[in-house]
Amino acid sequence: MTVATTPRLFYTTTPSPCPYLPDRQERKVITELTGPDAGALHDRLSRAGFRRSHAIAYAPVCAGCHACIPIRIPVQRFTPDRTQRRVRRRLADITLMQIEPRATPEQYALFHAYQFNRHAMGDMAQMSFDEYRAMIEDSPVQTCLFEFRDRSDRLLCVSLVDKLSDGLSAVYTFFDTTDPSASLGTYSILSLIDESRARSLPYLYLGYWVKGSDKMAYKSRYHPAEIMTGGQWQPLDASTPIERSMPLF
Repeated sequence: MTVATTPRLFYTTTPSPCPYLPDRQERKVITELTGPDAGALHDRLSRAGFRRSHAIAYAPVCAGCHACIPIRIPVQRFTPDRTQRRVRRRLADITLMQIEPRATPEQYALFHAYQFNRHAMGDMAQMSFDEYRAMIEDSPVQTCLFEFRDRSDRLLCVSLVDKLSDGLSAVYTFFDTTDPSASLGTYSILSLIDESRARSLPYLYLGYWVKGSDKMAYKSRYHPAEIMTGGQWQPLDASTPIERSMPLF
């Protein structure tokens, strides 16, 4: 029996300023995640190095630049380093709860403060509550939120996460920045690694590693990691040759 699937069209965006590396232009290949097979398509594209934003899946196809490399953590083999173990111990009192992807004023206040303190010049810094709600709630695939709270029930961190057949995909995370030494971003990734392992899912997808970008270079600190290069997932180490090809799907 043949299963009907929705025909898919892929588009290439016009060049725009790169948000990660100065004096570079970015282009993306995009497609809509719609129809009854949106989840299955999202699965395939995620394994091919795509990311999701709202109902769009995208991957970089920048001319002459291979800086954005898909990265994921094989959670069963992950071993925290000394700094990560220290973060876990220091923040052990934080509670983690999975909730439905519903936007709240409390989340938006934390999101707005995070954008103002970390990305004041970025496009997301100007997002209204309705735009924030769309980012959280307008998902054509299985999505959830993880909220991190302290003992007084104060919201410290939120992770928007997609559920894949082979892992969790960290779509976007924001957190309280009043104490830079708290390492809430690190703790959120460690917690999602634990969640993936507890669900017997092999991977945590972290999006794109951008070597040379302070915003994205931190993703290579979780060992071991795998990156997609030459159309294949390979271990990330100092000897791994970086070769990006057109996304495979």
